[in-house]
Amino acid sequence: MSSNKTWFITGAGRGMGVEFAKAALAAGDNVVATGRNPGAVREALGPAGDLLAVKLDVTSTQDAEAAVKAAVHRFGGIDVLINNAANFYAGYFEELTPEQMERQLTTSLIGPMNVTRAVLPVMREQRSGHVVTISSSAGLAGFEYGTAYAASKFGVDGWMESLAPEVEPFGIHTTIVNPGFFRTELLTKESTNYATPSIEDYAERNAAQREFWESQNGQQQGDPAKLAQALLTITDEAQPPRRFIAGADAINTAEQQIATLQQQIDAFRELSSSLAIDPVAVGS
Repeated sequence: MSSNKTWFITGAGRGMGVEFAKAALAAGDNVVATGRNPGAVREALGPAGDLLAVKLDVTSTQDAEAAVKAAVHRFGGIDVLINNAANFYAGYFEELTPEQMERQLTTSLIGPMNVTRAVLPVMREQRSGHVVTISSSAGLAGFEYGTAYAASKFGVDGWMESLAPEVEPFGIHTTIVNPGFFRTELLTKESTNYATPSIEDYAERNAAQREFWESQNGQQQGDPAKLAQALLTITDEAQPPRRFIAGADAINTAEQQIATLQQQIDAFRELSSSLAIDPVAVGS
């Protein structure tokens, strides 16, 4: 293998994925940029000798295996996996259909699992590698109108936290990235899907929530190009963080969640601590 890193990036045709791929290419690394439409990936990134654009729908295990095989054939291995592809189903839980919930989980939770399962044998053989999964501040704290999205991101965080000690003995690092609001295409009509309003009790709040989320597109404060540079820094660390909370707003969400958890622990500490089985009395 080359001394350069080889990056394998999902969702590299739009949004954050484009910035991640551009940053890695600019650093002189090899990039396997994947997406459902490899032509769109190539158009987004332009010509580059160290770029391989590959078709990958993360919901397909066959696509994942084929893309990994193509990456290894071209570059000899995979050093950094960036699980980035995701979507956003917004709406009140009662109004989200079971099919919408399933699509959210299939893309944003099962998708990264599919790709990681295909990549891990390569990294185990190398005895090195770094799995980076883009989660969200919604993986730290749920929010109204976000039951589907938060469920997928809480799942991502739990899966990645549990994966870390399993693969660490093979020299494989893991990092969860919890971004706040970044100016990506997640809130565009191509990536955001809304539940169909159907319950009168939610009507007023539904209209306000829809207006809020649509107004946020293009107004997010986070810069995806700066996040890409941060990932270059993190992946160069000898001991990279298992979690990187990205953006001042995400830090604020995390700190609020810590404070809330501590408050809830303290409020019921005595009751919680009284639940052990009573010791058996001597002589009974």
